[in-house]
Amino acid sequence: MKTVLNLVLAACVICLVYICYGSIMGPINFDKAKKTREKAIIARLIDIRKAQQEYRTVHNGAYTANFDSLITFVKTAKLPFIMKVGSLTDDQLNNGMTEKKAMDLINKAKKTGNWSEVEKEGLQNFRRDTMWVAVMDTIFAKGFNPDSLAYVPYGNGAKFEMAIRQDTTKSGAPLNLFQAQVAYDVYLGDLNSQELINLKDMQSKLGKYCGLRVGDIEQPNNNAGNWE
Repeated sequence: MKTVLNLVLAACVICLVYICYGSIMGPINFDKAKKTREKAIIARLIDIRKAQQEYRTVHNGAYTANFDSLITFVKTAKLPFIMKVGSLTDDQLNNGMTEKKAMDLINKAKKTGNWSEVEKEGLQNFRRDTMWVAVMDTIFAKGFNPDSLAYVPYGNGAKFEMAIRQDTTKSGAPLNLFQAQVAYDVYLGDLNSQELINLKDMQSKLGKYCGLRVGDIEQPNNNAGNWE
């Protein structure tokens, strides 16, 4: 009887130790996994932001809500890059010379073959040449896969939600906004359910989005991420 009682007590102790260990390590393991996953997701959201910011430069300031369009842009588009050689001196600037005027003189000389005005203004070594560089070679690291833009790391094939807003300000100026986001449930749903509930409850009480987001279609925020 005593032996049975001791076994029962031992089992109870083991259960208590296991429960205590779980209560301590549960939040720690959840937070560790959350940080690892969010690091990868934030990097992807930053890539989306980079692509959107370049997209708008050749689309009259407008963003796209379509990942296919954004990915095609990244794969095929080229952006202007100004190669600068030489600079205007203080004397040239004080005399009213500007880069536009300088290039007008140089372009005129190229057409006419008469370089006397260029030499008179001391612009022989002044150049501004436009080169067209592929988006892939401009804003992304070598080996980047643009097809990955839409997909949430650790999301089991889930895609980011992306939306845009085209509006006007009170002054009549065009207003173009975008946001890309993913909810906690998508990339943390397979972890400790109670910890996930606690996290969402805390964010909700703070009035914050329960997940990661870059940009905002409700109000301009300079395309900041909610982790920044």
